[in-house]
Amino acid sequence: MKSEVETQPVSRSRGRWLGAFVFLSPGLAYLVVLMLVPLALVFSYTVFQRGRFGGVVYEFTTENFERLFDPLYLNVLGDSLKIAALTTLIALLIGYPTAYLIAQLPKRWKTLALVAVVLPFWTNFIIRVYAWTILLSGPGLVNSALAKIGLGPYELLYNQGTIVAGLLYSYLPLMVLPLYAAIEKLDPQLREASANLGASGFTTFRKVTLPLTVPGVLTGSLFVFVPSFGNFVIPEMLGGSKSIMVGNLIRDQFLSARDWPFGATLSLVLIALLVVLLILQAWAARRA
Repeated sequence: MKSEVETQPVSRSRGRWLGAFVFLSPGLAYLVVLMLVPLALVFSYTVFQRGRFGGVVYEFTTENFERLFDPLYLNVLGDSLKIAALTTLIALLIGYPTAYLIAQLPKRWKTLALVAVVLPFWTNFIIRVYAWTILLSGPGLVNSALAKIGLGPYELLYNQGTIVAGLLYSYLPLMVLPLYAAIEKLDPQLREASANLGASGFTTFRKVTLPLTVPGVLTGSLFVFVPSFGNFVIPEMLGGSKSIMVGNLIRDQFLSARDWPFGATLSLVLIALLVVLLILQAWAARRA
């Protein structure tokens, strides 16, 4: 009788573990097949050599990591970091006041404003970027308008400024939405208390609103920086052959040069940067 009582907790524990495994198995299978296996392949390719006609020769080498320090590739990485950082900064400067104003609107107008923010996502990404090439081309709408007032035409396409504009247009909603969520859940009584204690509007913003919305700032910055850094469609369509970002470089290594090991090494750099940014964002959010 005693042994049956002792075995009941063990049976319940096994049942819970079995139930949890069955419940989680679809998600685990998804992660293993579509994330862990491809990542393992990417990691393994970084230490092998390029085949003579493409593909991979399974002979160990460190040449792929040594090539990362070539000035040509360092310049591409530097340009990518500069463009992504500039895009993130401008998105923050535009996105914060936008999110703040939306959070102050009446509920009905707030919903309409949020719909307007996400509205561009209802159109295909490639179509939206292609529309920019039509607007900014030589005979495009912008140059036509400039010509009517005696300015231009100018070469508006194929430079880094246009790439930043395209990235900003594409990813600004990813900055506004986290900021709106952070500002919306802010207790208005805190700002009222600050005002009652004699603080000006700017002081209240600097010492109350901004510090309490830092997690939203960090999340939005991460959401904009990461896709901007690895994007290759916008640099290709708006930057032309003069502006190469790390996303274009990785694509060319896999599809044109067929240098899969070096393409995998560049991808590893991108993944490592993403992991570092996630760790920094989590650390900064905890401190905030």
